[in-house]
Amino acid sequence: MAQAVGLRMLAIWPSGLFLFKRWHCMSDFFPQLIQQLFNGLSLGAIYALIAIGYTMVYGIIGMINFAHGDIYMIGAYIGLVTLSAVGTQSGLPVWAIIGLMLVVAVFVTGVYGLVVEQVAYKPVRQSPRLVALISAIGMSIFLQNWVALGQGARDMAVPSLLPGAINFSMGGGFEVFIPYTRILIIVVTVVLMVLLTLYIKHSRMGRASRACAQDMHMANLLGIDTNKVISFTFVLGAVLAAVGGVLIALAVGKLNPFIGFLAGIKAFTAAVLGGIGSIPGAMLGGVILGVAETFAAAYISSEYKDIVAFGLLVTILMFRPTGLLGKPEVEKV
Repeated sequence: MAQAVGLRMLAIWPSGLFLFKRWHCMSDFFPQLIQQLFNGLSLGAIYALIAIGYTMVYGIIGMINFAHGDIYMIGAYIGLVTLSAVGTQSGLPVWAIIGLMLVVAVFVTGVYGLVVEQVAYKPVRQSPRLVALISAIGMSIFLQNWVALGQGARDMAVPSLLPGAINFSMGGGFEVFIPYTRILIIVVTVVLMVLLTLYIKHSRMGRASRACAQDMHMANLLGIDTNKVISFTFVLGAVLAAVGGVLIALAVGKLNPFIGFLAGIKAFTAAVLGGIGSIPGAMLGGVILGVAETFAAAYISSEYKDIVAFGLLVTILMFRPTGLLGKPEVEKV
């Protein structure tokens, strides 16, 4: 009798142990999934802020501003310089310091965006697109070395202004940590997206931008100052990129003059993924790319995150060449 009971216990124990391990792995999987999803959303928000600049410029003049990633980098540096000038021990509240960083970065980087348009794009606007592309790449290299000579090519540390995090207990001893800097990124991005949408839909300049995107020549004939609209588009894109640069610098804690190149390529990928020329597409593409990259780094390997991100782009473009929300370009005659 005892021997039969022992045999039954041996038969039940391995399966019970397997079920326990499986339940333990699943209970560990969901908190990590939520953690990585939040990290991916914050990263995707930064990509979306940069990608909007790409998609707006392309939607109006049909060109790609490959210096846009370096504008994002300059915005991060302007925020750091402002923080160094004010000082963390100035007595100002944290929200005032961050607000000052954003305001100064937005103003200075907007000027950079205007200069890029006037120097690198306006003189070659009627030239073949390859000429404008080479001009943009040259401007990108110039801005990288401009900052490297002025601030040094080494990594620079950014003081942490929001060091804390919100903890959510998932049961079983598992917790999800949501840093305040990541929350700030998502909240600021959502607010800016809503304001941008309202501005494009209801403001005079927004309506002029949509008219130029529809037909530049007709808009010019109707009395719209197309040169002003194009300059405004570059400035607006630079402003959004500057906000992303300041926020990611606070979240990551370091920067160098070369962070703009890879971020610009990723944001351009997000714009193409969502549909180049579509502002909602740039937002959607940024979020998808950020989540895919974060999940790849967490569940596969950080060495494969770029492969997964660009592989996703290739896969989607194979089935939908215009991107997720893009529309086929109609030749105007």
